[in-house]
Amino acid sequence: MNAQVGTGIPKKDIKSKPVSLASIPKGKMGSMKVEINSFLGCNLGYRTLIACLPLAKFKELSLVANREQTDSADQVAQRPLDSNHARKLAVYILKGLVAAVIQVEKERGLSYPAIWDEIYEKLGKQPYTGLQPIVVNIRECAPDAADLTVMSNGGCMIVQLEQTHKLWVIDGQHRRRAMELLFEFLEEVRMKPTYPKRGTGGGLFSADGAIIRHAERQLWESCYSYAHQDATIAVEIHLGLNVDQERQLFHDLNQLGKKIDANLALRFDTSNPINTFTTDVLINKLGMNVSDAETKDWSKDEGAITRKDLASVNARLFLNRNSINGATAEDVRAGSEKVFRFWEAVKKIPHFGMPLARQKTVAAQPVVLRALAKLVYDFALSKRRPDNGDELFEKLLAGINQTGIEKIDFSHSNPMWQYYQLSPEERIAKGLAGLEAYLPSEETGNRDIGGYQEPYFRFGAKSNDIFPIIGDMIRWQLGLPNRQKKS
Repeated sequence: MNAQVGTGIPKKDIKSKPVSLASIPKGKMGSMKVEINSFLGCNLGYRTLIACLPLAKFKELSLVANREQTDSADQVAQRPLDSNHARKLAVYILKGLVAAVIQVEKERGLSYPAIWDEIYEKLGKQPYTGLQPIVVNIRECAPDAADLTVMSNGGCMIVQLEQTHKLWVIDGQHRRRAMELLFEFLEEVRMKPTYPKRGTGGGLFSADGAIIRHAERQLWESCYSYAHQDATIAVEIHLGLNVDQERQLFHDLNQLGKKIDANLALRFDTSNPINTFTTDVLINKLGMNVSDAETKDWSKDEGAITRKDLASVNARLFLNRNSINGATAEDVRAGSEKVFRFWEAVKKIPHFGMPLARQKTVAAQPVVLRALAKLVYDFALSKRRPDNGDELFEKLLAGINQTGIEKIDFSHSNPMWQYYQLSPEERIAKGLAGLEAYLPSEETGNRDIGGYQEPYFRFGAKSNDIFPIIGDMIRWQLGLPNRQKKS
C-alpha cells in the first residue's frame, strides 16, 4: 500500500474541458493531492482507514498535537515528548533497518562487507524487530470522512488527501519523533566524511566523530533507501475526531492496557546483551536458580533469584547503574570474565540458591548482592579502579566464597547488620569498634537499613540508600579500602 502524489485532476478532463484560470477554486483543483491505498475499517462502530505507509512518507504526512507543534493549548491532545525515549526508539528502528538490509543481501545470494555485521552486533542483535501500528486522526475532514474523495482499487480504496489534511498522531508520537531522528542521522552519514557527534544524531550509533569508511557508507545508503521504499508502518486512521475525542482515545489506548510483568519482559527480551549473558552464561552454563515470581513468604522460599533482581545486580556489575537499559555488546565483552567469576563465588556462599535460602543467609536478599556488585565494579571494572584493583577483587571473591583469610559473615546473626540498632556500648561489646570510620555520617541521610527480629535480619525496601552502606560494612569486615573521606 503506497502513498502516491498527484494533482487530483484527471488529465482527460483537463484536455476536453478548457477553463479559465479564474474558474479554478483556489486551494482545490490547483493543489497537489496525496493518494493513499487503504482498507476501510469499523473500530467499535466508527469508520476508520487502515493503511501501510513507508516510514519517510508517514513522517512527511503526520503531525503531533503536543505543545511544540500546536499553536493553542486547546488543541493539545498529547503528553510532552520524552526525547530520550524517542532516541532509544530511533536506535531500535536503525537496528531493524540494518538487519533488513543484511537479510536482503543474503536472500539475493550477495556478499556484503564484514563491517555490516560488526555494526549490527554493536547496535545489538535480536531475533526479530517490528513497530506496532500508529493511531492517527485526520482533524481537517468531516466526521466519518463524508467529504473525502475515494476510489475503488480492487480490494482496497484509494483515498485522496488534500495538502491541508494531516495525520495527527494519537498513539505513536515517540515513534514518529524516532523516525525524524533516524532520517537526520542517515542524511548526515550519507553526506559527511565523519559520524555526527552526540546531540546531532550521533547517539544512534556510538562512533562519535569517527571517519565513515566506504563500506559503512554503503550500509547507511542502503538503510536510507530501504526506509523510503520498503520499510513500512501500519497506520490506523480515525476520521474527523475533535480534540476531546482524540484525548479520550489517547487515554484509552495508553491507560487501559496492562503493563507486562518485569520478569516476563526480561525473559522474553534477547536484544539486550546483558539479558543474553544472563540466559546463555549464568542460567544455561552456571546453572543459576532463576524464577519469574518473587517469594515473599520465606518459609516457602525455593532459593531462586528473580530475573528482575538478577538484572538489577548485573546492571551494577557491568554498568554501575540501576538498569540494564542501554547496555552494549562491548560493555558485556569488557566485563564478562570478572562478572562470571563473581557469580561463581556467590554460588559457593553456604545455602545460596538452596531451599529456604532467605532464612539461612542474608546473601539471598538482592540488596546484599547489589552491594557486592558495586564493590566488584569499583575494584575490577571501573575506569577509575585503583592500581591494586585486581588484588582487591581477588580478596573480595575469597571473602565471598569463604576461601580467604577474612570471610564475609552472611549469617542473619552477624551484629554488623544491626549496627544502627545498637548503642555505642553495644557496638563495642559486639566487636564493631572501628566500623564507624567506614560508614557515612548518621546525620547525612537514611540509615534505616533494616531490622533484626530474631532469628532473621531483613533489609529495608529503600535499596538504593541501603546497598552502599552494606558495601561499606563489607569493606570493613574484609579490610578493604575505606571509601569515606574522613579526617
